[in-house]
Amino acid sequence: MNTVYIREMYPDDIPEIVSIERLSFSTPWSETSFRSEIYSRYSVTRVAELNGVIVGYICVKHVADECHLLDLAVHPDYRRRGIARALLNDVIQELRIEGCRFFCLEVRSSNYAAMKLYEKFGFNMVGVRKGYYVNPAEDAVIMMMEL
Repeated sequence: MNTVYIREMYPDDIPEIVSIERLSFSTPWSETSFRSEIYSRYSVTRVAELNGVIVGYICVKHVADECHLLDLAVHPDYRRRGIARALLNDVIQELRIEGCRFFCLEVRSSNYAAMKLYEKFGFNMVGVRKGYYVNPAEDAVIMMMEL
């Protein structure tokens, strides 16, 4: 079966998540960072499983009527299969139920695939953070959508 299953993130998932994080980002989050988000009352954390294997995850901070995408990644071997879309769909549905009105994020200015995905969800570019990213140094495009 090749159905992606989205579920809550648990502490036992962290080793698999960190592995994907290290494959995906030049400055990866630590195990402690993920653990902090799992236990934060303001965070929404999910993993995507395919055939029992964690292939992606998402972490979103939700305070009042605003939320911010903190981290989203899919294992390189499973990209372009709709997994990031499924994770975003799941989180957006929950955020709407919880009364979130604004969803924002930063994305590397060179990450055209991610920006295209976000645009399909209704995110729009609202600004640029100069020199936001390091290793390599790069600007961040700020995107936002109204839920």
